[in-house]
Amino acid sequence: MNTFGMILRLSAFGESHGAALGGVLDGFPAGVPVDTDLLRADLRNRRPGQALTGSGRQEQDDIEILSGVFQGKSLGTPIGFIIRNQDARGADYAGLEHLFRPGHADDTYRHKYGIRDWRGGGRASARETAVRVAGGAFAKMLLGMQQVKVHAYTQSIGPVSIPGSVRVDAEQARRFVSRCPHQDTDEAMQQLLGKMRERQDSIGGTVACEVTGLPAGWGEPVYDKLSARLAYAMMGINASRGFEIGQGFAASRMEGSEHNDRWRADGTTEQNLCGGVRGGISTGEPLYFRVAFKPIPSIGQEQRLLGEDGALHEMKIGGRHDVCCVPRAVAVVEAMAALCLADFMLLARSSKA
Repeated sequence: MNTFGMILRLSAFGESHGAALGGVLDGFPAGVPVDTDLLRADLRNRRPGQALTGSGRQEQDDIEILSGVFQGKSLGTPIGFIIRNQDARGADYAGLEHLFRPGHADDTYRHKYGIRDWRGGGRASARETAVRVAGGAFAKMLLGMQQVKVHAYTQSIGPVSIPGSVRVDAEQARRFVSRCPHQDTDEAMQQLLGKMRERQDSIGGTVACEVTGLPAGWGEPVYDKLSARLAYAMMGINASRGFEIGQGFAASRMEGSEHNDRWRADGTTEQNLCGGVRGGISTGEPLYFRVAFKPIPSIGQEQRLLGEDGALHEMKIGGRHDVCCVPRAVAVVEAMAALCLADFMLLARSSKA
């Protein structure tokens, strides 16, 4: 599927080394002021060519809005947009036409379709997330009308993580090179990524996301719980390998007396261990979740690739690749969370008379 959402629907197209990427955002209400500065800032936060992560691809990710916006406001009609690929080098992958890279979707796409775009993974490339970020920026504009804010940040890269005792300001993440809003941890992450570049290797990590201003009552039980749709949204991001909300897997090691809500008279809880969701419906407290990302499989070291002929080939994978996707994935996590929440915002309007 290349469409996400129920009422607010983002349909996307394009390949990594094709002419362009693009999308159509349908179901977006009329009269919403379109903040082009926010749109461009979010795309900059995700775009390749950032020195820390190591990819040499230089894409400006300039967006052209084709429809659905007039005189600075949404029309209520489909919002169409396009992002042209300006630094594509499909020839870098010519030697991989008949080879399957380890850890990539090369073989599975071939099995499913009988044909594949071997230029950087085609549609399976994380290049396509530029469309998600653009769609997510529009969703943020809609959420902003109800004072709902979505902020993601790098929580860990490899063994380097924000200390558990530290309370960070998620809104400050973009000020830091690693997108980790904690000075000492950010510096340690930069050192680690430098070592990964020297070793021509890659490494994974986690992205945390906080949502504030979320009202109580968003979510569609029982099969479209808010937590379930968020998990669906996050696990659809390239290289994601895990999702947890609130205490997540740590809750499995806790006792009920430890994990249960402790109510205050104002209806809030002392600890918010549920992460802002109960019964699949938002509680009105801050929403908090985390997403785990695997190491990028395309590395500079020699690896064993499987050929279409069944033979094994020792070679280095060409092209331009990051050593860690996490700093750039921060923008994608924000975008998918915003798209999910904006969809529930519209669905919530039909829940009461």
